[in-house]
Amino acid sequence: MDDTSTIRPLALVTGASSGIGLELAREFAENGFDLLVCAEDAGIAVAAEALSGATGAAVRSVRADLATREGVDELVHEVTATGRPLDALALNAGIANGGPFLQTPLEDDLRVISLDVVSVVHLSKRLLPAMVERGAGRVLVTSSVASTMPGPYYATYAASKSFVQSFAEAVRYELKDTGVTVTTLLPGPTDTEFFEASHMQDTRVAQGPKDDPAKVAREGFEGLMAGKEQVKVASLKTRAQTLMSHVLPEKAQPGTHASMTKPQDADA
Repeated sequence: MDDTSTIRPLALVTGASSGIGLELAREFAENGFDLLVCAEDAGIAVAAEALSGATGAAVRSVRADLATREGVDELVHEVTATGRPLDALALNAGIANGGPFLQTPLEDDLRVISLDVVSVVHLSKRLLPAMVERGAGRVLVTSSVASTMPGPYYATYAASKSFVQSFAEAVRYELKDTGVTVTTLLPGPTDTEFFEASHMQDTRVAQGPKDDPAKVAREGFEGLMAGKEQVKVASLKTRAQTLMSHVLPEKAQPGTHASMTKPQDADA
């Protein structure tokens, strides 16, 4: 990052090589932020170059596996190495592991928890204190409409997002008088590589209509900058799923969710 970049605010976006994360990074860059972007795959360097070329922002890429402590440590080191305050933090990296729980590999389920839950807590613990000390900062945590009810056939993902949603709301309350805001983004089915990466192609939710990740990111960014508590992407399908979590009896929620996420070849 060159010397002129110091007059611009700095944002960190995780899971930024594709999908919602890439579009969030684009929103930050187009709205005057310089960027640190992180993902575990080699595509993060390509994404960073494209973002810089398209927007003129200073963009540094970090290839790190945030499902590991070493990956989190590496990313925190890179934040420190900029010598600049972090103005915005988008904790977006996440994965799912589709299929009946008794059939999915344990190591895959634990990886979901490590990335979707542990890394969010770890990065928050490491990066939020400096924001609070400065009295300014914005945090966006990507949750999901899946957080609103039990999620059979991707049980660890839905449970992880429930944790993240509760965690972010609690931290927001604790920081309410510090100048640091915490916003959760609750997308529904989105047109990204999520379902393929999560082994969920053979489900109704994967085969149905999906939201544009650019739209999801734009609404998330706008909600973040407005200091909102949460942003529910306003597609009809997402609104319907969120409404179900409020009006369905608790015992009916898992079955309703399962009708969308059950693999077509799974046993009853």
